[in-house]
Amino acid sequence: MSKKLLHTPEGVRDIYGTEYAGKLYVEQKIHDAITGYGYEDIQTPTFEYFDVFSREIGTTPSRELYKFFDKEGNTLVLRPDFTPSVARCAAKYFMEETEAIRFCYLGNTFTNTSNLQGKLKEVTQIGAELIGDDSVEADGEMISLVIEALKNTGLKQFQVSVGQVEYFKGICEEAGLDLETEEQLREYISGKNYFAAQELLARKEVPEPYNSTLLKAADLLGSIDSLKAARESVHNRRSLAAIERLEAIYQVLKLYGVEEYVSFDLGMLSKYHYYTGIIFKAYTYGVGAPIVKGGRYDTLLRQFGKDAPAIGFAMVADDVLEAVQYQKAPLPQGREKRVLIYTEADYAEKLQEARKSRLQGIPTLLVRQ
Repeated sequence: MSKKLLHTPEGVRDIYGTEYAGKLYVEQKIHDAITGYGYEDIQTPTFEYFDVFSREIGTTPSRELYKFFDKEGNTLVLRPDFTPSVARCAAKYFMEETEAIRFCYLGNTFTNTSNLQGKLKEVTQIGAELIGDDSVEADGEMISLVIEALKNTGLKQFQVSVGQVEYFKGICEEAGLDLETEEQLREYISGKNYFAAQELLARKEVPEPYNSTLLKAADLLGSIDSLKAARESVHNRRSLAAIERLEAIYQVLKLYGVEEYVSFDLGMLSKYHYYTGIIFKAYTYGVGAPIVKGGRYDTLLRQFGKDAPAIGFAMVADDVLEAVQYQKAPLPQGREKRVLIYTEADYAEKLQEARKSRLQGIPTLLVRQ
């Protein structure tokens, strides 16, 4: 037998024993919190048509998708994230629905990237989507839900950082940047590559004060007080409206009693182009990347024929488990098993005993002597 058959491909791994028990526990605790807010489970296919995740919809770059063909020659992809799939499903089955709908999901996603940096190509995502509500209260509900779900797993030390893409877009619009430059700048700032951002603005000859304002946006982070500095840095209506929205969301979060877990970051931008308003990420000790990503995507469902606002989030169960283990939050150690030793002579008797034990909810092993 080839040794290669015993190993998994790069970027995927086996999970078993107490680690898998811990992962199932974390998934259940997150799911309990989400359904506690009235969200209903939805399951979408593991693979979809390529167009569901095309560049026009603004999700993962084509080169990072696992692509293959069906018998009819259609290009299919393994889902890299759930939001476009849920949006497609909502448009198909709830086209005429005018009331807000709430979905939650759990499943694996796949990203074909060569730049792993310790990240897996296959992870388990858990998330929620609130479709048909563009209110500040909906924004607050989603962020509060993230916080309650993380607390439910046993995590205590984490922070949800909230941004607003409209703030950045308002400055770009006022500065007269074309879409290509805006997207390039967005990618640089999102990746914290400020030297490249500075060079791009110089090359495009972006005048002051816009040059400084765009670069300064990356430093506008902190408590609710940081929004005051952000307000003083701009004069266009679009950016000011973004600040007002964040201030209103903060008031909702205070009603939920979760404001201590929230900070603001106006330099936070996402590579996902479908975000239209607030975006947020959750950070914690023990994990080098955000364990939750989310935001508002009010135009995404139009791609599937339904014009409805929406907001959602996804968290990676594998990363949450890593954080829970790092912070030494209690995890189940597995249920104790009862072991019954049998011989050929007393097998029938021991089998009946095992069946009774299992009916009582006691995990029972039958072991031949």
